[in-house]
Amino acid sequence: MLVSAILTSVGINSALCVIFLVLYSILKKQPSYYEVFAPRLLAEGSSKQGSRFNLERLLPSAGWLSKAWKLSEEEMLSSSGLDAVVYMRMITFCLKVFSFAGIIGILILLPVNCSGTELDQIDFADLYTSSLDAFTISNVNSGSKLLWIHFSAVYAVTIFICYLLYYEYNYISSKRIAYFYSAKPQPHQFTILVRNIPVSVGSSVSDSVESFFTEYHPTTYLSHTVLRRTSKVQSLIKDANKLYKRLLHLQSEPSEQKYKRVGLCGHKVDLLDHYGKRLDDLEQNVRLKQSEALLAEDTHAAFVSFKSRYGASTVFHLQQSINPTHWLTEEAPAPDDVYWPFLSSSFMRRWISKLVVVVACILLTILFLIPVVVVQGLTNLSQLEVWFPFLKSILDISFVSQVITGYLPSLILQLFLKAVAPIMVFLSSIQGYISHSMIEKSACKKVLWFTIWNVFFATAFSGSIFYQFSIFLDLKNIPAKLAVAVPAQASFFIAYVVTSGWTSTTSELARIFPLICHLTTKCCAKSTDEGIEVPSIPYHKDIPRILFFGLLGITYFFLAPVILPFLLVYLCLAYIIFRNQQRLQLWNGAVSTSKNHCGLSSFLFVADIGKVIIIMEVWVAASTSL
Repeated sequence: MLVSAILTSVGINSALCVIFLVLYSILKKQPSYYEVFAPRLLAEGSSKQGSRFNLERLLPSAGWLSKAWKLSEEEMLSSSGLDAVVYMRMITFCLKVFSFAGIIGILILLPVNCSGTELDQIDFADLYTSSLDAFTISNVNSGSKLLWIHFSAVYAVTIFICYLLYYEYNYISSKRIAYFYSAKPQPHQFTILVRNIPVSVGSSVSDSVESFFTEYHPTTYLSHTVLRRTSKVQSLIKDANKLYKRLLHLQSEPSEQKYKRVGLCGHKVDLLDHYGKRLDDLEQNVRLKQSEALLAEDTHAAFVSFKSRYGASTVFHLQQSINPTHWLTEEAPAPDDVYWPFLSSSFMRRWISKLVVVVACILLTILFLIPVVVVQGLTNLSQLEVWFPFLKSILDISFVSQVITGYLPSLILQLFLKAVAPIMVFLSSIQGYISHSMIEKSACKKVLWFTIWNVFFATAFSGSIFYQFSIFLDLKNIPAKLAVAVPAQASFFIAYVVTSGWTSTTSELARIFPLICHLTTKCCAKSTDEGIEVPSIPYHKDIPRILFFGLLGITYFFLAPVILPFLLVYLCLAYIIFRNQQRLQLWNGAVSTSKNHCGLSSFLFVADIGKVIIIMEVWVAASTSL
């Protein structure tokens, strides 16, 4: 890819970023859009939707930047929980790594790469039409002793990363322990979920649980609750909660419309009275279904409570039966974190669900290779002219060719990737997990590995050696092939960072999709009596993106150091924008212990990914020098 195509992509995305930033700075001050830009403050009553006109609201301002910068870690911890703090530590961790790697890469490695003549002699007078490959390690002469500089840089950055991982691990661990001791003991910390309970003839599930734990854990066992099938009850309770939020919203907003016409030609009714009667009906239905559930057949699962957290933890970590499919134990989720569909499912059902999800993920990965190949075809003008000869006259126009090869491929790939996160959440939800936080962690891992395979490896192979199937017949050549393919894709990944990083992050600041939904609802709906839904932080989308960019940065800092400034710009944008969202309390924070445990697990996952990245870094460097 030519430098001109990269600059075109950077220019387009920079313009979009400026538009989103200006749009946000104006709309966030409009009271009618508080529901979009500060829903949590509005739901808690800390902010009101006013209607007085003020000229200052129509002028863009940058005051939110300084306010976001001043947000302390303690304020973030109290408002959004440990998850938000850990996520911010991920961003600052990457900033530290790539600032150090950027100094080495730009000041030392880039001049070494440019001094080579293996691929091309750089003409700085005609840099605009030069290829970016001349700035990569591939341009260093084969067998040159200058490659020792790259080796030294790899080991220097690796040592720095190991030190930072050790420091951050200790810091987050201490934060987690401090949070644990400062929080009040929760009932679910003393409870475990026991499934696949064997029942002898003539006894019930409750009798089996009582006799088993009284015999084997007499000093710590406290009580138990047998699970029953209550899906209808949960549905009614969910409807009642929504209706209750509507009532609270109507009562808290004096200017809200209190009457509504029933039907096309019906009479007007008082919404407060109407919703109050519906809430009473739902309450009666819930009580009726609860009484029916008490008479229903017991499931072979129960919540078992213990006198201490140590007792619950001991039982959870021990196998309770010779048969490994009986008396299966699992940590009980927090009450507001329970995912009911698989709470009492059998061992075989969960095993089949996991198998189906694995097969579905493999099929999705294979199918996604189609858009990856199409995207890589767009980056090659000669290949486009072969595929579409009737477009040759259009492709001869320099600006059009720069947009098609520089901006369009990363945009198309990003649009396809938008559908991956919701699909992975759905697949994780049918995998047998019993809590929403476990589903989110599973979806986070799936999205990350899917992105690494389909965006990193598949892009490298499809861009340079897609048709060389002999690579799979000779595994010894894979490192050497990667050493050639990965540096060749540096220009594409720069465009990808600019599109997926810069533009996507600023579009999240402007909340484009929620804004469109709000405007559509406002124009089409006659009543706005719905309660305000406070969204949760989309960790399953944001964490994989941070980690994937970390993989790109650590892999390319010595192969193509020119990518590092673009990564640093993205990390700075992510840092200030996420802090601003937390300052406005845009998202519903993770306040329960189980959800905050997701933060530590996510960071431990970062540590594991760091090890993989370090190994890959040394491996690619070694193969490049061969």
